[in-house]
Amino acid sequence: MRYVEAFRSPEAVRQLAEAIRATVTRPWSIMEVCGGQTHAILRFGLDQLLPSGLDLLHGPGCPVCVTPAATLDQALAIAAQPEVVFCTFADMLPVPTAGGSLAEAKAGGADIRAVYSPLEAVRVAAEEPHRQVVFFAVGFETTAPANALALHLANGQGLENFSLLVAQVLVPPALEALLAAPDHRIDAFLAAGHVCTVMGLEAYAPIATSRHVPIVATGFEPVDILSGILAAVRQLETGQAYVENGYARAVAAAGNPAARALIDEVFEPVDREWRGMGCLPASGLGLRPAYRRFDAAARFGVSSASGAEDARCIAGRVLQGLARPGDCPAFGTDCTPRHPLGVTMVSSEGACSAYYQYRQSEGAEG
Repeated sequence: MRYVEAFRSPEAVRQLAEAIRATVTRPWSIMEVCGGQTHAILRFGLDQLLPSGLDLLHGPGCPVCVTPAATLDQALAIAAQPEVVFCTFADMLPVPTAGGSLAEAKAGGADIRAVYSPLEAVRVAAEEPHRQVVFFAVGFETTAPANALALHLANGQGLENFSLLVAQVLVPPALEALLAAPDHRIDAFLAAGHVCTVMGLEAYAPIATSRHVPIVATGFEPVDILSGILAAVRQLETGQAYVENGYARAVAAAGNPAARALIDEVFEPVDREWRGMGCLPASGLGLRPAYRRFDAAARFGVSSASGAEDARCIAGRVLQGLARPGDCPAFGTDCTPRHPLGVTMVSSEGACSAYYQYRQSEGAEG
């Protein structure tokens, strides 16, 4: 705890909240682009410390949440193959689709294994050469280096029984898409600090300039988040819009050059489907030609899938900051973490999960 105490200091939180209230003179809406930040905001009640009219919007900051149902259908189809060991992070297991979930498929006999790292999947491939081992490569830029390393190692070891079902997405194109929507209410962004730790800040500068929207990279503790909000409202109140590093203890302007080089070796930008947002140009990572033989979707012939979802779920609007979880008639009744209709309720970083855990009684006023 000694490493986080300063960032949860009640006195520091109080001072930052007072500074924000003293700075804000008009209504503003700030979107945090990280599901971890959403949970921290709700858990610590940070939004309740803000002045009236300063609104926090919850964006598409949960990689599990933005993975479309069609990709889950692909995962289920691959995992159903008798020769396959399907490896995934545990948070993908309970995600519901019309065809069921990976957890249900595992209970039904599919060899689906929860792992902590894609390198574990590489080890399985080496230990079980007679099986096809697939890793579900889901995530933002934060998971891309480890997934790229896994494929780099598998290639070097000649593990032709290893492949990736790639669902990597990139944050900056999603921000562009959100700002291009005619009904958006976003005045500024809090960028996810861990993404910026890997990729740096340069990709955000053109967005801040062309859209005249402040973007502040922030961490995940109460002091981090409130400091980021204060930096954003100071820019807004003075008519400025630029990228600001509010997480300097972890983020360098150029990010992590070694991680970026590894990503660039294995992956290239591709168009990618996002839940609730459609297909966004150059918003994902796909395998470069030298690594495409490790593409699980192509290997198992599951390039197309239905992607049917429960019509009652408004996860797409929640992910775009256009609705709050309590706006959904099914929230907390037909849709709960034990019986979710949509991914934002079941994911550990989903906005609906956060509201159910911390603000269930507040409904749409959360």
